Amino acid sequence: MPHREFNINEVADYLHVSKKSVKDLVNQGEIPFERKGGRLVFRRKDLDSWASQRILGLSEDKLTDYHKATSIKSHDLSTTHNIMPELIRKEYIAPDMSSKTKSSIIRDMVALADHTGLLNDPEGLRTSIEEREQMCSTALDGGMAVLHPHTQDPYMSEDSFVIMGKTVQPIPFGSPDGRTTDIFFLLCSQSDRIHLHVLARICMMCHHTDLLLNLREAGDAESMHKAIIAAEDEVIDSL
Repeated sequence: MPHREFNINEVADYLHVSKKSVKDLVNQGEIPFERKGGRLVFRRKDLDSWASQRILGLSEDKLTDYHKATSIKSHDLSTTHNIMPELIRKEYIAPDMSSKTKSSIIRDMVALADHTGLLNDPEGLRTSIEEREQMCSTALDGGMAVLHPHTQDPYMSEDSFVIMGKTVQPIPFGSPDGRTTDIFFLLCSQSDRIHLHVLARICMMCHHTDLLLNLREAGDAESMHKAIIAAEDEVIDSL
């Protein structure tokens, strides 16, 4: 629909900028528009040409900022919203991983993440996870760990997502209680805000419900997925 006309709200959504930014561009005469009966109208054909030229002329820093804004997928981060169904599918769960060392679990979890089709840089993810583990183990009491990269990079994946694996045999992973670990989550988040929200949600699910027990008793990925969704429901109901 190259001849479609946008209003100011639609332009803001289309360009992934605020409504105020669009108004500033209008006031500065930097964006193509027309006035019809006192309202602003933007033609998509003119807008596309202008936006392409503007992106080509951006400085490196501004281009990076713009790409981050347009790459990050929005998610409802309110306390009463069930975010796990958006982030994890049963296909993202490995119920019987054969990994026996810390390095092999990182390698195998990254391979599982790559199978989602959302990951853009598997090698970069693996390196970043290793850097994070060198700082401090992501293993927690209770035999679970929440792996994540050292920094949250919007370029790393097409969207934020979570994968989960259970090893056949628990392995040493640096847990504070000195015990072995067999339940592993891997968080791939496009921003620190999403990362911190999902990290807190998973920790609450593991420590305030029977999720870890249910995951260990589950025999397949579908049962594990149902346990994860049910645990989040329980956490939200308790808030």
